[in-house]
Amino acid sequence: MNTFESKSKKTLLIEKLIKFFLILAATISILTTFGILFSILFESIEFFKLRSFWYFLTGTVWSPGVIGSKFGALPIFAGTFVITIIALSVAIPIGLGSAVYMSEYASPKLRDYLKPLLEILAGIPTVVYGFFAAITVAPLIVKMADAVGLEATFNSALASGVVMGIMIIPVISSLSDDVIRAVPDSQRKAAFGLGMTHGEIIKNIVLPSALPGIISASLLGLSKALGETMIVVMAAGLRPNLSWNPLEDMTTVTVTIVNSLVGDFEFNSPETLSAFALGLVLFVITLILNMISLSLIRKFKEKYKVNTL
Repeated sequence: MNTFESKSKKTLLIEKLIKFFLILAATISILTTFGILFSILFESIEFFKLRSFWYFLTGTVWSPGVIGSKFGALPIFAGTFVITIIALSVAIPIGLGSAVYMSEYASPKLRDYLKPLLEILAGIPTVVYGFFAAITVAPLIVKMADAVGLEATFNSALASGVVMGIMIIPVISSLSDDVIRAVPDSQRKAAFGLGMTHGEIIKNIVLPSALPGIISASLLGLSKALGETMIVVMAAGLRPNLSWNPLEDMTTVTVTIVNSLVGDFEFNSPETLSAFALGLVLFVITLILNMISLSLIRKFKEKYKVNTL
């Protein structure tokens, strides 16, 4: 009896220690997030003491480091939006299509070859993607635009967005493949028993069941696209350009942050502090997108549960 009680006490002690370390890990993660937020926030407040917050959000001229410097970030946000939308327009159809093929149509042996080959794209350095965009894709886009009577620059948002989309295909494809394969086979067999074709099962059963995971994979790809720098530097340029024309050169928030921090300005100068203001806005935008996506996923799960009851 004493031996049993001692073992029980040791087990309880180990469980308490494990619980303590798990709580500690969760607390560190949360505090790290708040630490990042506050470190950006305090420096951003210093910037907005020197420059107008409203003009920062709505101004159309970004010209730091010159006499009468202006910090209108609208061209930078517009460039980020355009390039990201192009990247997602490339990555989501191709990534989701490849995931559906590998999980629903490809044989196990073929899938064992295809998935590692596709995931090799995730291991290529972004600077290599940048070279590919600048040397191969950008000249090709210029030639194609000339062929249809359009004018395109060699540093274009389209070239950067297309290559960035290729870069995030493995992220969307691999995660989507996992969630599609996680859909129970019983649902597929029941649908086959009702006389549905394979395509109808994918459209009406598999994809709706896996939609929350697909949305999460797409958002992860979106986050990676928003944080990309090298491809934009080498393929889209550094000029803040307020334009919706993807054939023109433009820049993004992350590239501008790098330019602001590596300049020969004092740390408390508006030119350097503007990087923190851009980072704060990007942080808030990403947070809002995540909140919207979580809300959509929650509503979809509730609707799907109701429909399946």
